[in-house]
Amino acid sequence: MTIISFILFTLLAAGLTWFITRKDEAQSSEGFFLGGRSLTFPIIAGSLLLTNLSTEQMVGLNGAAFKDGLSVMAWEVVAVIALVIMALFFLPRFLKTGITTVPQFLELRFDKTTQSIANFVFLIAYALILIPIILYSGAVGLSQMMDLKGLTGIKDDHMILSGTVVLIGVMGLLYSRFGGLRTLAVLDTINGVGLLVGGMMITWFALNAVGDGEGIAAGWKTLNEANPERMNSLGTAEQSVPFSTLFTGVALLNLFYWCTNQQIIQRTFGASSLAEGQKGVLLTGALKLLGPLYLVLPGIVAYHLYASEGIKPDEAYGKLVFELLPSHLTGFFAAVMVGAILSSFNAALNSTSALFSIGLYKHVINPTGTEAQTVRAAKYFVIAIAAMIAAPMLAGQKTIFVYLQKMNAIYFIPIFAVVLVGMLHRRVPSIAASIAMIAGILLISLGYFVPGFDAALKAANIHEFHFISIVFALLVGFMLVMGAVAPRREAWVLVATNDIDLTPWKGAKYASGLLVILVIAIYVAFAK
Repeated sequence: MTIISFILFTLLAAGLTWFITRKDEAQSSEGFFLGGRSLTFPIIAGSLLLTNLSTEQMVGLNGAAFKDGLSVMAWEVVAVIALVIMALFFLPRFLKTGITTVPQFLELRFDKTTQSIANFVFLIAYALILIPIILYSGAVGLSQMMDLKGLTGIKDDHMILSGTVVLIGVMGLLYSRFGGLRTLAVLDTINGVGLLVGGMMITWFALNAVGDGEGIAAGWKTLNEANPERMNSLGTAEQSVPFSTLFTGVALLNLFYWCTNQQIIQRTFGASSLAEGQKGVLLTGALKLLGPLYLVLPGIVAYHLYASEGIKPDEAYGKLVFELLPSHLTGFFAAVMVGAILSSFNAALNSTSALFSIGLYKHVINPTGTEAQTVRAAKYFVIAIAAMIAAPMLAGQKTIFVYLQKMNAIYFIPIFAVVLVGMLHRRVPSIAASIAMIAGILLISLGYFVPGFDAALKAANIHEFHFISIVFALLVGFMLVMGAVAPRREAWVLVATNDIDLTPWKGAKYASGLLVILVIAIYVAFAK
């Protein structure tokens, strides 16, 4: 029954997506990468949500909750503030320029060298960090919830992991080659509905199990009474997200992720108007407030039920699904999870293709290439092979989500510093941006990987999220000094090149204010 329901939902999602997008234009770069700039707010919100809600979230964040409790909800709740800033500050400026990639903005603001550095950094990071983690966490989650060991008879953990990674990777490659951004966005939305329904189902079954069948209220009461220290929104110094880091590293990582991360914000670049883009981003923020219910609470329940069994944190969510869901619902949810994996995988491939074809192919390899050649170059740029090789090597991390955030900081922080200063200061020269980007990557890498630097940080009791915020401040300070002592000859002017309607949504400020109030209320309600 599990396999049947899995196949049926997968075919339904694929068939419905084909029917909706069968007449779409995807031969031009704008059609392939931006969905012809025709995306409306429900599609943008659905696509943003599911691109984010892949298995590194479902498996990884629940694994982090298994280890540290409710405090890891910061990655969901603080994200709402970042989405508000995206809607009100970054999105209007990005859409005004008519860009397809973030490095394109850096070329407009600085020069081709800055753009090339950012392109190269994004490509390497996506190939060696982002896509491998998507594949690894997806393989771990599916192997647990589908009981692939029992299903296949293979007992070797590494063989199961590697085989599942390759299967997911090949499926993603095949699907991503047949459509552009709008095809992916529509599939995202279909699977997004299934993921939200399935995620809430897991929470309902989990709380019922803890409450011994007396209802979810009884389960909630049991969790609070059994492990009250794990139900605190304010993280301690011993946990992965201490409360003080919400205002430093956690805030900066969220700001990059939701405001300048190519994989995520490419969806917003395809908005049919600024108002539609703002509504889509803010609707995503509202939906993120529900995130702790299905991305954190199941992990806390899994700790309550299975901690004594000695399972690894990243195995907790898959075990919970396999143990608690009826077989027909397990197949449905596994299909949704595959959709989520393919969504994030394809989003990363689409963004990587855009970065390669527009950033490198058009600039270096074939500057006179036609639109058709540019899109064809993107379709044959298969960086996923490297990711499939790297993914199984991630086995052994304590929690994959914490590892992801740590590795992301290496390039998140320098790129965000350069984009932010570029927007706010019109005189900072190009050389300052290039130096800051390279220096930031080197500084964070030194702090992470060189024993002497790492030991010094620990001796000074500086949390790694505080450390990356210090690096951010140094980079911003350096660029501002360069803007004062060696400013560019002419102040940069943001020129409108996009022909979509750039009229802001009238309700954007009111919706943003409400979201900020709700974030504060959630933290206050669960603070102990």
